[in-house]
Amino acid sequence: MKQTNWTCLHTVTKLGVFYNVCLQAKTVTSCALLGGNGLGYSIPKTPVTLMAAVYRKIFPAVHKELAYWQERAQQIPDNELRNQALASIESKRFHCLGGAVYALLSGYRWQEAIRFIVAYQTISDYLDNLCDRSTSMDPGDFQQLHQAMTDALSQGNPIKNYYAFRHEQRDGEYLADLVRTCQKTMRKLDNYAIITGYLSQLETLYSDLQVHKHVRWDERISRLKAWFRDRASASTPLYWYEFAAAAGSTLGIFCLVSYTLGGRMNENVAGQVVDSYFPFMQGIHILLDYYIDQEEDRREGDLNFCNYYESHAHMKERFNYFIRQADRHVQQLMDRQFHKMVHHGLVGLYLGDPKVKELYEGMDITNALLRESGSTASFFHWNVKLYHWIRKIKARLPFPEKAGDRESSRGDG
Repeated sequence: MKQTNWTCLHTVTKLGVFYNVCLQAKTVTSCALLGGNGLGYSIPKTPVTLMAAVYRKIFPAVHKELAYWQERAQQIPDNELRNQALASIESKRFHCLGGAVYALLSGYRWQEAIRFIVAYQTISDYLDNLCDRSTSMDPGDFQQLHQAMTDALSQGNPIKNYYAFRHEQRDGEYLADLVRTCQKTMRKLDNYAIITGYLSQLETLYSDLQVHKHVRWDERISRLKAWFRDRASASTPLYWYEFAAAAGSTLGIFCLVSYTLGGRMNENVAGQVVDSYFPFMQGIHILLDYYIDQEEDRREGDLNFCNYYESHAHMKERFNYFIRQADRHVQQLMDRQFHKMVHHGLVGLYLGDPKVKELYEGMDITNALLRESGSTASFFHWNVKLYHWIRKIKARLPFPEKAGDRESSRGDG
């Protein structure tokens, strides 16, 4: 077992002790993050400074962006589209919270990065809801919907009718405006030409997955297996469902865009990012996402890749393998300590979700993966638990967040 070097970890479940950790983090931030943008230009190298930046800047900015898009979603004319847009923001908010940590790679342009990350992840979550709860099982419909994600990574592809193959049409320009928000960021990237091919590679994998996994039940597995044979090399050390999971992450895209916003992108960096993130970093990200959603997917009748492992023990063994491989692959990256912290932070984030308690032997796999990931993952695990507890308490207070605050704070970037 890896030994922790966090002396507070033994008493971390005591909120009074752990609150002191948060106060120390705030003090660290006040001393170390004094750049004109409030985040400075240095990338956090320790869990305390990372969480300080996340709590004080990243999370509040994400909530403001989401409040704006939530208000827009409430204005969607079509009932089904409105319900799915609102549900995707409400139930998948943590996707944006987790992805937005990459804004720390963007230097003084961190707010632009957050605006892009929230908009792009909101497209992803909204379309996933539309496909999961689809009124059709037409692969052409799913391809047309996900053209929005392709267009969002362009500097000016024309907006299309992304609902062309479905009955529901009237969304009040909600999806189109999400795409336009992303395109605005793409137009501001000085080295866009370097990353556009890599963005397309990752986005194509993502969109292909969404099509194959949402068609008729009797076609899904055969399509996914055939896609795996076509896209993966013979030496790929993955099962078909693990390859599919790795394709379903947006982390590599967020990393590429954030580094480019920060002015640190070149051809070598772009290639290293993709090689480091796909398949292992992205794979453990989405496998954990599926892991915590097992009960929900069972109730809703949705495809869940964790169901294809031979046993609980096999799944635990493979998750640990992904963690070790992700650690090894990020070593080639600049800021490798940051990427390793993000990797371990994802483990802590997902395993801190209350849904884990509903799962068969949920605490067993939580303890095993936290041991494999070490003290950093445990630190983030308990931070996330505390954060959600504080948010729950604040939600009961008569001071709701104002969606309008986002407009006044965002400017034109």
